[in-house]
Amino acid sequence: MKRSATAVWKGDLTGGKGTIDTQSGAMQGLPYTFRGRFEDETGRSGTNPEELIAAAHAACFAMQLSHFLAENGTPAEELRTVATVEVIPGTGITGSTLSLKAKVPGIDRAKFEELAGRAKAECPVSRALGAIAVTLSAELS
Repeated sequence: MKRSATAVWKGDLTGGKGTIDTQSGAMQGLPYTFRGRFEDETGRSGTNPEELIAAAHAACFAMQLSHFLAENGTPAEELRTVATVEVIPGTGITGSTLSLKAKVPGIDRAKFEELAGRAKAECPVSRALGAIAVTLSAELS
């Protein structure tokens, strides 16, 4: 199975602008700029590659963990994952931090932590991000 996205960039690095379209149609003409990627700390001036990687990482991890929890006989009621990808201009992407808040009835803390750690290590996006630090903080309620 293959998935695709198309990026179109017009202009130079700092003054140019681009758009992103995805195969699914979920994103069409989504704008991105140098400012949005490296200067706007609010993150409100358009998307950027790091935000898209973060979205993919959060979604992949949550799906992987849901599978492990179901296999364990303790399906999740809710897995709320925030992935934060850090980019340092001139250095590159340096890490992805997964922050999880989970509602999983019937599971003990040790087993939850084991399965969350396994999901962090085994989700395909974590594996693809093998060149950077991937960390996890997991809260069970």
